[in-house]
Amino acid sequence: MIITDVKVRVFRTTSKLSRDNDGHAHPGPETETRMGLLTVIADGVTEGHVLCPPAAVRRELVESYVRPVLIGRDPLMREQLWNALARWQRGSGGQLSDRTLSYVDQALWDLTGRILGAPVWKLLGGYRDKIPAYGSTMCGDELEGGLKTPEDYGRFAEWMVKERGYQAVKLHTWMPPVSFAPSVKMDIKACAAVREAVGPDVPLMLDASHWYSRMEALELGRGIQDLGYCWIEEPMEEASMSSYRWLSENLDIPVIGPESAAGKHYTRGEWAAAGACDILRVGALGAGGITPALKTVHLAEGFNMDCEIHGNGAANLALAGGMPNSRWYERGLLHPFTNYDEPAPHLNSLVDAMDEDGFVPMPSAPGLGEDINFGYIKDNTVERW
Repeated sequence: MIITDVKVRVFRTTSKLSRDNDGHAHPGPETETRMGLLTVIADGVTEGHVLCPPAAVRRELVESYVRPVLIGRDPLMREQLWNALARWQRGSGGQLSDRTLSYVDQALWDLTGRILGAPVWKLLGGYRDKIPAYGSTMCGDELEGGLKTPEDYGRFAEWMVKERGYQAVKLHTWMPPVSFAPSVKMDIKACAAVREAVGPDVPLMLDASHWYSRMEALELGRGIQDLGYCWIEEPMEEASMSSYRWLSENLDIPVIGPESAAGKHYTRGEWAAAGACDILRVGALGAGGITPALKTVHLAEGFNMDCEIHGNGAANLALAGGMPNSRWYERGLLHPFTNYDEPAPHLNSLVDAMDEDGFVPMPSAPGLGEDINFGYIKDNTVERW
């Protein structure tokens, strides 16, 4: 079996999200947007798919790097193919990003699952068939009735736990361009309001502003460790690993990371060895794909550490299903004005539908399990390459 083609379809779809000046997602009016579908084809018959932003798989990247590496090769040799692409990054002058690597790798894993007739989470190890979800909020905003005040966070967290059934909650607090952000004191007030709203036994986490100083991060960490929070996430620039080692040494609350630092599994290995975090963090997108993310998972096991998966989606759910040292699936981003449980028009259903007990079952379909509406994509395709 060999890879015979790689193709991209760009199609119209809709979104109810807007982005602020710093790129954070917030509720917005329904607008038309563009999405891409990357497809890798074996023997002209079996297809592996991944949904992605068109920019990450733009024509020149597919033609210059992806097709030359993949076409004519065995699709089950994912490690070989991933390494071939990764080693081309340096020579690409920065064009071949980790995001591009990730989407190609995800499509290959989806193709592998379809060839073998098995879900990817089982191919990754098959540790569990469901996982508890935590509700992960959007960043704070200045919308009346949204996430404007600590009390807003408290009310929304109470709804998530008591009405929707989430087993835990993670706050993303206020960041620029919100007028008063960042603010350690406001972050602590929001965390306190959520703790009061959900009671002493619900696990809580915080992902705050990413640009606090050491002393601000220390103040914040000490404030929420007294509230019984499970971890603090990315309160400083992650390029400064020594700052995280210092923070971990000075806090009782676990520090989790790195979330966004470049360097794939190599960087995460350095963090574990340096004691810069208590829990490792990795996601399929940020690390360059499922293949390097899985290396991080097992690296964490070697250090007897938990490794929590960053972000939602089919690839990250598969990682969580295949590994023993992750406790949670991150479901979100959530907001009082949005309905996460409503599938996008190009999906028939959600891959991470949550049951009434707060668990997300692993998909049973071969591959990544994304329930793509191919008819919708066909009818709304605007460009191909």
